[in-house]
Amino acid sequence: MASNHQGKGTLYTFPGNIQGFKAQIAAKYSGAELTIANENQFKMNETNRLEEYVSKFPTSKVPAYENDAGFYLFESNAIAHYLSNEQLRGKSLVEQSEVLQWIEYSEREINPVSVTLAYPCMSILQFNRNNNEHAKSELNNILRLLNQYLRTRTYFVGERITLADITIACDLLLLYQWIIDPATRETYSNLTRWFLTLIHQAELKDVIGIDFKLCEKTAQFDAKKFAELSQKDHVIQSQPRAKKLSHNADEYKEEAKSKKEKKSAKQEEKQAKKPKESETKEEDRADDETDDAYANEPKQKDPFADIPKTTFNMDEFKRVYSNEDTAEKALPYFWTNFDKDHCSIWFCEYKYSDELTQIYRTCNLASGFFQRLDKLRKHAFGSMCVFGENNNNTIAGIWFWRGHELAFELSPDWQVDYESYTWKRLSVDDENTQKLVNQYLLWEGEHNGKKFNQGKIFK
Repeated sequence: MASNHQGKGTLYTFPGNIQGFKAQIAAKYSGAELTIANENQFKMNETNRLEEYVSKFPTSKVPAYENDAGFYLFESNAIAHYLSNEQLRGKSLVEQSEVLQWIEYSEREINPVSVTLAYPCMSILQFNRNNNEHAKSELNNILRLLNQYLRTRTYFVGERITLADITIACDLLLLYQWIIDPATRETYSNLTRWFLTLIHQAELKDVIGIDFKLCEKTAQFDAKKFAELSQKDHVIQSQPRAKKLSHNADEYKEEAKSKKEKKSAKQEEKQAKKPKESETKEEDRADDETDDAYANEPKQKDPFADIPKTTFNMDEFKRVYSNEDTAEKALPYFWTNFDKDHCSIWFCEYKYSDELTQIYRTCNLASGFFQRLDKLRKHAFGSMCVFGENNNNTIAGIWFWRGHELAFELSPDWQVDYESYTWKRLSVDDENTQKLVNQYLLWEGEHNGKKFNQGKIFK
C-alpha cells in the first residue's frame, strides 16, 4: 500500500515492546516510512524515559515518534493511528468510531489484565494473589466477550484488518504466549481462529517475529528467578490493583524504587534495635503483605454476616459458567441448584438511556459500576448487557445474590452507582423470569426493541 504521510519518521522504543509493535505493524500495512531508532541513538534512564527528549515529548516515555518535519507524538495508540491509512482507521465515520471503540476497550480492559497475569510469569513483576485472582476472572469475561463477538465475524470492524484488530492482537500477545493454554484456546475457538489469522499475516510476522509460540502450559510465577532478577534491579517489585495498571513499566519501577528505599530504612531501624529472630520473621511477613492492595484497609464486618447462609454454591456456578457450555451446562446447573429460599434474582435497567451515546462509552459505564463492587463478588453474580447501537442504546441486566433484599444497601461502599438503575426483584417460579435469566446469561435477544450488542459479567 502507498504511504499517505509526508516525510520519514523515527520510532523510539525498546526491543520486544508490545506497545511499540502497534505502530510498527500499522506502518507495515500503510507503507509509512518508519525507522526504528537504534538504542545507541538515544539515552534511556532507569525508568525507561528518554532523558534528552523532554522538550519534544512531554512524558519522555517510549514509544515516541518524530518525523523529519518536526512533528512529535507519544502514546502508542496515537502513534499507530497517525501511521495508519484509511483502511486501518476506518473508511466511514461509523467504522472509525467502531475502530476507536475497540482500541479503547483493549487499552482499558485487555492490557491491564495482560500485565497482571503475564509480567509475574516473566519475572518482571512481583506476584500478588488477590490481583492475580481478580485478573483471571476478568480474563474469562474478556475472552468470552471477544469469542462471542467473533462468532459471526472475521474481523472486529468490517471485512478487512483494521487498527482495532492490530491493537487487540498486540494486547493479547503476552496472554497467548504465557497464559492461554490449549484447553482455553479450544474453549474460545472463534477468538483463537481470529488471533491465528492475525499473527500469520506477513506484516505482523515482520514485527513480532516468526518464532512466536503459543502457550503449551499456563506459566507460573517463579519466586527464585524473581528474587535473582530483583537483586539486579531488572524487575518491577510491586503493583496496584489490576484495574489501575498501566502498560508503561516505568510507573511500576518508580513505585518499586520508593518502596525499596522505605524497606531499606525499615531494615536499618530493625538492625539498630536488634530484634529477636521471631520478631524479625513476623516483621518480614508484614512487609510482604504490603503488596496486597487490601492489606492496609481496616477490617470491617461482612455485610452479609446477618444474612442466612445458602445451599447454592456461588463459586461452583461461576466455575461452570466460565468453563462449560452456557446452554448445556451452566443454565441447567443454575436452575437445579438455585436456592430460592435464601437467594433472590433481580432485574435492573439504566435510568438515563437518553444520555447514552457511543457504545464503547456505555460499556465503560458498566465496567465502572463493577469496579466499585469488588467485595460483593463472593455473594453475587451479574450479567449486564448493552443493547442497541451508537446513539441509541441502553444497559439492562440480571443479578442474583444471597438474601432477599437489595444487596447494594448493605454497604455504603456499594452505593456509588446502583441508584442510576431501577431494580426489580423477580419471582423465581415465574416462567418469564426463567426466560429472562436464560437470555441474559446467553447474551442474546433484545430489550425494548434494541438488539443485544455486548455483555459484561460480574463474578
